[in-house]
Amino acid sequence: MIKTVVASRILLGLAFIVFGLNGFFYFLPPPPIAPHGQAFLQALVASGYFMPFLAGLKTICGFLLLFNVWAALAMLVLAPILVNIFLFHLFLDPRGILLPLGLLLLLLFLGYAYRRAFREVLAMKPRY
Repeated sequence: MIKTVVASRILLGLAFIVFGLNGFFYFLPPPPIAPHGQAFLQALVASGYFMPFLAGLKTICGFLLLFNVWAALAMLVLAPILVNIFLFHLFLDPRGILLPLGLLLLLLFLGYAYRRAFREVLAMKPRY
C-alpha cells in the first residue's frame, strides 16, 4: 500500500509540475478544443491574471507532492482545480476527459490515504 501511495503521489506531482510549467513555457502543443471550451478559456486568458496564477499554483503544488512536503495542503489546493478541469472536459470538451479523470482518481486515492491529515479540516466542530 505504501508503494502505491508514493507512486501515486509522485505521478500526480509530476503531472502538475509538467502542466504547470507548460502554462509558462508552452512546450506542449495545445490540443484541439471544442468551441464552447475555447470561449471559456479565452475569457480566462482575457482576465490577464488567472492563467499565470493557475500555472503557478499547479507547479508549486506539484513540487510539494513530489517531495512530500505539505502534501495534504497541496491536495486541498489542487482538489478544486482538478474538479474544475474535469468538469470543463465533462461539459465543454468531452474529448479530453480521460487524463483529468485519471488524475482525479489519483487525487481521491491519495485523499483516502492521507485521510488522517484531513480530520480537523473535515470536523464539523473543530477544536480550538
